[in-house]
Amino acid sequence: MFSGETKIRVRYGETDQMGYCYYGNYPLYYEQARSDVFRNCGCSYAQLEQKGYMMPVLSMNIQYKKPAFYDDLITVKVFVKEKPGIKMKFEYQTYNEKGELLNFGETVLCFVNKETKRPCMPPVFFQEIINSYFED
Repeated sequence: MFSGETKIRVRYGETDQMGYCYYGNYPLYYEQARSDVFRNCGCSYAQLEQKGYMMPVLSMNIQYKKPAFYDDLITVKVFVKEKPGIKMKFEYQTYNEKGELLNFGETVLCFVNKETKRPCMPPVFFQEIINSYFED
C-alpha cells in the first residue's frame, strides 16, 4: 500500500456563512495531499508532466461526516491500495485535531500521454517507484 498524510490549516476565506469549511474546498485539500504523497515518494506531478504524462481526474466521491472550522488544523490521509495501471485510485480520510473523522472520499485518475491525449500505462520510472510499495 502507498500512503501519506498532509496537514492543512483552514483559512478564514475557506469558510461559509455558517462558519464551516466550505464543502467545495475538500477536493483541493485532496489534491494537495495527493501531490504531497507523490513528492514524498520521489516523483512529483511536475516530473510526470515533464516526462510527457498528465493525470486528469475521472471521478470523485466525498462523504461528509462533520465540519471543519476556521483555523482548524486538519489532517488529510491518502491511500493507494491497488497497484496502478492506466487508472489510479486514491482514497482519503480527513480528520480534525481531536482525531474525529470529518469526511472520506476517493478519486480515480488516469495516466494520459501528453502528446496524443490518449490513456496509457504509467511511465516505467514511475512504475518502478510505486511497485516498491506493493507486494506481488
